[in-house]
Amino acid sequence: MQSHLGDLRVEVEKELGAVDETWLAALREGWRGADLTPVDRALSAYAEKLTLTPHEMTEADLDGLRDHGLDDEALHDAIQVISFFNYINRIADASHVDLDPGMDPYP
Repeated sequence: MQSHLGDLRVEVEKELGAVDETWLAALREGWRGADLTPVDRALSAYAEKLTLTPHEMTEADLDGLRDHGLDDEALHDAIQVISFFNYINRIADASHVDLDPGMDPYP
């Protein structure tokens, strides 16, 4: 998670010039407690469900994202990114990849 937050910090700084460290700290604790836009909140919930219970995914999950203005191309992109991170994290966990310096071990 720390490396992902570092990547997020870089992207936010590129876009906005500065990062709200309080927001970033809240996000580190969990997306539910962070100040997210409605579409980011919906994407986070979708990502969580796809990660933890992929067998429970239905068309209604996609419809919920469409209700936030995402078209099929955006949905495809989101599914690809979420699935790739799930895949690569499982590869790293299974092969005991060393953590980056300063990263906390998974709880």
